This record gives sequence, C-alpha cells and structure tokens, in this order.
Amino acid sequence: MISNGIDLVEIEKVEKAIESESFRKRVYGEAELRELENKRAESYAAAFCAKEAFSKAVGTGLSGFDLREVEVLHDENGKPFFKLSGRAKELADELSFDFALSLTHTKDYAAAMVTAFTGEK
Repeated sequence: MISNGIDLVEIEKVEKAIESESFRKRVYGEAELRELENKRAESYAAAFCAKEAFSKAVGTGLSGFDLREVEVLHDENGKPFFKLSGRAKELADELSFDFALSLTHTKDYAAAMVTAFTGEK
C-alpha cells in the first residue's frame, strides 16, 4: 500500500509564528528544536509542512496526533527523516507504514512531500 501527502506554506507566516515560544513548543519536538535552533525560518517552515504532509499520508488530519510527535530530523548526509513518538508512532505502526520524506523551499514558500508505504524498502 502507498499513500501520499503534500503541503505548501508561506515562509513569512511561519517566520512570524516562530517568534512565539508557545508556538514553537506546541509544534516542534525537543530534538527537532535542538536541530532547528540556529536555522532560518525556511527550515521551520519545511518541518511544519512535513507534519501536515504526514497527517495527509496517514489519513488523520492534524487531529490524529500531537504535532510534536512528528519530528523532522536529518541524517549525517542531510537527508530528512521522521522521528515518531506517541500517537503518531502508533498510527504508523498500526498501518505498517514506513516513510519517504522530501523537503524544499524557495524564497517565499516551503513544501514537503511524504510517501507512506508498506513492504520492502
């Protein structure tokens, strides 16, 4: 089984939102915040998009889990991946999904594409 999710956001909107510590703590997990600490707004925006795209790929919308449970991190080569916890991890496990994640941005917009799949990688 394969399921996709995609999202696009204006970086300027996220840039304003991340000025609020309560927004950052409500949306981003601890490990994610450590990684984003010295990054620009487009990195926050791309991570936000990935959470939205994840919700579409698993079919729950944002009400199915806490946003902080879907952390966007990067491996040593810069490839993004999800670190899931709580209800988000339970959903992925129930559906037997693995995920492929792609992030991009321009000067004004950030986007994320998530492919959820079962079976061999």
